[in-house]
Amino acid sequence: MALPRQTIALLDSARELVKDKIAEMVLLLTETNLDWDEVRAHLRGCPLLIAAESVEITNHIREETNLDVLDLDPEPVPAQERMSLALLKAIAAEKVTPGDHVVVLYNGIATSEDKPEPIDSLSLVHLGEHLERLTAQDLRRLDTPIPLDTLRVVVDLATEIGREGREGKPVGTIIVVGDTRKVLSMTQPINFNPFRGYSKEERDLRDRRVREQIKDIAQLDGALIVDREGIAIAACLHLNVPAEGVSVSKGFGSRHRAAAAISRKTTAIALCVSQSSGTVRLFQNGEVVLHIEPLARPHIWQPFRLETQEDGAPGTTREE
Repeated sequence: MALPRQTIALLDSARELVKDKIAEMVLLLTETNLDWDEVRAHLRGCPLLIAAESVEITNHIREETNLDVLDLDPEPVPAQERMSLALLKAIAAEKVTPGDHVVVLYNGIATSEDKPEPIDSLSLVHLGEHLERLTAQDLRRLDTPIPLDTLRVVVDLATEIGREGREGKPVGTIIVVGDTRKVLSMTQPINFNPFRGYSKEERDLRDRRVREQIKDIAQLDGALIVDREGIAIAACLHLNVPAEGVSVSKGFGSRHRAAAAISRKTTAIALCVSQSSGTVRLFQNGEVVLHIEPLARPHIWQPFRLETQEDGAPGTTREE
């Protein structure tokens, strides 16, 4: 089946963007099987990734062509979300890097079932500007009693801490969200609680002014505790949790082990901000379920190195 003229025009436009070095890669999201020889002819010379809506089309492309195909979950999601998931898959598979520009071709306009349009839209995505927002969409996949709005605001706060630091210096910390009573039973104060005596409104993370104040508090030793409604409860706490049964990647130190341990012993979500890289990792049930790179920090995309380990107590800001 010949490609529609509109699809051909978009393929040619995508090729020009790569040819002119405006983009490094073409990602094609398809809901139908295409004439892949014709697709390749119009995208000749362009690095190309394919992501299909169904397992059947994915298998067909993989079996009948030598094109590079990503596996997506076969679930009905909006086009923009499918694009986000495909880009994350591409990054995880090291097909693209977070600083790349990617031309995405997809079906973004709803059509009637009897007149499907294979490709009708083109977007130029700069991963350096969009990766943090795209990654946050995975929060909805977490099986947790913590409201999604709370998780989003805490993730945004942690990402800002990782990206900005404070007063020109990098900051690392732990933020523990949910299951507050049990979490508090497993902590010891390192310093005074800076939230004591303030009203809920003055501790609500949905208030930008509160988040800015918490960025200052994050410089202090110890973990920050937030309840499921997004209210800051306490800070400067040592997480007194045994790490038995917790396994973290080589190069991670006591901060990451403490975050993993508290998430394993409770139903809380623990966010660990790396002081050395600014990376934010979400722990649930003792495992990393999501990590977000602070793309605005210029030293992030250097050759891989292990994060430094220093002597220090779990839950303090000295250790990764």
